[in-house]
Amino acid sequence: MATKPPQADPVQDAPQVAGPQHAAAGLAAIGHTLRAAQRQMGVRRTMLTLLNVNQKDGFDCPGCAWPEPDHRHKAEFCENGAKAVAEEATLRRVTPEFFAAHPVADLAGRSGYWLGQQGRLTHPMYLPEGGDHYEPVTWERAFDIVAEEIGALASPDEAVFYTSGRTSNEAAFLYQLFARELGTNNLPDCSNMCHESSGSALNETIGIGKGSVLLEDLHRADLIIVAGQNPGTNHPRMLTALEEAKANGARIISVNPLPEAGLERFKNPQTAKGLTAGAALTDLFLQIRIGGDQALFRLLNKLVLETEGAVDERFVREHTHGFEEFAAAARAADWDETLRATGLTRAEIERALDMVLASQRTIVCWAMGLTQHKHSVPTIREVVNFLLLRGNIGRPGAGVCPVRGHSNVQGDRTMGIFERPAPAFLDALEEEFGFAPPRAHGYDVVRAIRALRDGEAKVFFAMGGNFVSASPDTEVTEAAVRRARLTVHVSTKLNRSHVVTGARALILPTLGRTERDVQDSGEQFVTVEDSMGMVHASRGRLEPASGHLLSEPAIVCRLARRVLGGRSVVPWEEFEGDYAAVRDRIARVVPGFTDFNARVARPGGFALPHAPRDERRFPTATGKANFTAAPVEYPELPEGRLLLQTLRSHDQYNTTIYGLDDRYRGIRGGRRVVLVNAGDARALGVADGSYVDLVSEWKDGVERRAPGFRVVVYPTARGCAAAYYPETNVLVPLDATADTSNTPASKSVVVRLEQSATD
Repeated sequence: MATKPPQADPVQDAPQVAGPQHAAAGLAAIGHTLRAAQRQMGVRRTMLTLLNVNQKDGFDCPGCAWPEPDHRHKAEFCENGAKAVAEEATLRRVTPEFFAAHPVADLAGRSGYWLGQQGRLTHPMYLPEGGDHYEPVTWERAFDIVAEEIGALASPDEAVFYTSGRTSNEAAFLYQLFARELGTNNLPDCSNMCHESSGSALNETIGIGKGSVLLEDLHRADLIIVAGQNPGTNHPRMLTALEEAKANGARIISVNPLPEAGLERFKNPQTAKGLTAGAALTDLFLQIRIGGDQALFRLLNKLVLETEGAVDERFVREHTHGFEEFAAAARAADWDETLRATGLTRAEIERALDMVLASQRTIVCWAMGLTQHKHSVPTIREVVNFLLLRGNIGRPGAGVCPVRGHSNVQGDRTMGIFERPAPAFLDALEEEFGFAPPRAHGYDVVRAIRALRDGEAKVFFAMGGNFVSASPDTEVTEAAVRRARLTVHVSTKLNRSHVVTGARALILPTLGRTERDVQDSGEQFVTVEDSMGMVHASRGRLEPASGHLLSEPAIVCRLARRVLGGRSVVPWEEFEGDYAAVRDRIARVVPGFTDFNARVARPGGFALPHAPRDERRFPTATGKANFTAAPVEYPELPEGRLLLQTLRSHDQYNTTIYGLDDRYRGIRGGRRVVLVNAGDARALGVADGSYVDLVSEWKDGVERRAPGFRVVVYPTARGCAAAYYPETNVLVPLDATADTSNTPASKSVVVRLEQSATD
């Protein structure tokens, strides 16, 4: 049976610690999946709901963006995907009576875990200026409140419209259309905090800010390098693709500061072997020092250049630009500096080189471990250099593979959710709808926080997500948000962003992916784009959690009609009633979506065109793939300090906390832990099990402190530490960002450990 939500916040001050595990999934994952789902949904609803996840006639998992194979298992989901579905399809409800019983100050003192466990939001809720409780409000009054505050702005640029990666293509297209008809490009999104560095690097080097591989390419690869990524927790279905690649003869190099169970061995719960021994995945584990990846790939490039016959000279000659400058920089790579930057041995790098040279088809996959550093963009450009040298872009079984986190974060960007839109996109929008969209660039996430802090933005509207918890420099972010005149969140569940409010606040409850969406023209579906550019339909099957919910497209359309009124030239009412009409307009505005409605009706959907992958054509400024040369960078670590990376636990998806365990790393019953190398613990004089405050150090001299973390001696790279976010986002300075992309540098935070007052 489904269980009731917790009444009190669980105590987290004494987590239990065992050794890390060395295999992921298997029977244990099945048990954890079913127990978590049944707690939220009950037995019957669990079975009916999970069998529709990621099916061609079902709904897309609201979790990660990993693609589905053409042939689907009946259980085409992973443990964390099932948890995401269960939390959305839960039988628990957050009603007006809940808000009447809990003042905002009380909710603000609760953990994100407790808030999320309360269940689905059922009614629009309003916090009036000076009020201490949210109170129910009609949809009409809610839209009036937004219109009042936007109408009072001196400029549309005083409004910020944030987007989470859960938002469908249709809702995202409508949302950016509304913002631009209003007159602003202030469209920050969660990609600003994760793969913006990937997009920046790939647009410059290959001409498109997306990966160049399809799922079948992984199955064909000779060598797959997984760098700065933990698929066992963050993209578990990727392990199935790696298992198939291994069965086909591929070799795998894992590059990461932490050993991760999923990359060591995968126990596929869909197979008999998987339920017993499983399959070893990693052939070579390079336990790199945090931030040393650019130095590693630079040296590998030097060694490839020095190996006779290793460079694909025809590809370089016909398809690339800038080779000589790059080659000069690569040849200057220094062994001693590389070993210092990476913490690796010469023998490890030479073994990696042997595997690289033996491969005719190489893929490099990466995630936040590469994208959230000051030098992330040149690091990813160096990965591209590495692939270009041997012709590994535009070849089956080879290419770049940035693995996106949220289920439609890539699709939202394709639909125009971007603060710096391409002129061609704005031209197409103007031609299709007949209004002149703004051309000035808007705010990304970091700039939006600064604008709120400085009083330059007064209305903050979020389409999904948990902005306050996802953003860096928690105290600065929360203070900035509280300066707003109005904060609005379109949400399915309660989270911390609902209790860190402007002078007035609205919570607008929306349909989830799992739920049926019926409008004037009948039952609707939405579409999403996965991490590899496949677009497909998503059809909810469950009855809505409340009769008071609106879909995201309906919310945007009604909001636009109320805010823009008679001056709008967009047929918002038509779009609300029939999402096919939205897709017809997308087809005329967004490249690659011709005949959108007809193509997405086919089971499995369709692949968007990708010129580098499909035809070795590179739409860059030079018309070719660009080699680049940049100075090698890596974090410098002062004496007595550690380099901290923030990361997820296994009971977590982004800022959503499903539970208090991280079983693959041996942590149970608490999240305030810091993983420290045994040698570093000895050198710093901290004992395993002691409690410390984490204090970050940055050039602004501001003390940022996260108190009361249990030290866990762990086999991380020397000089490196790790702890969970969002608890450690407080340590990440707002202005500590990646060059070019402006992504928060959450994976390389210099910290000192101080004995905690709680110890």
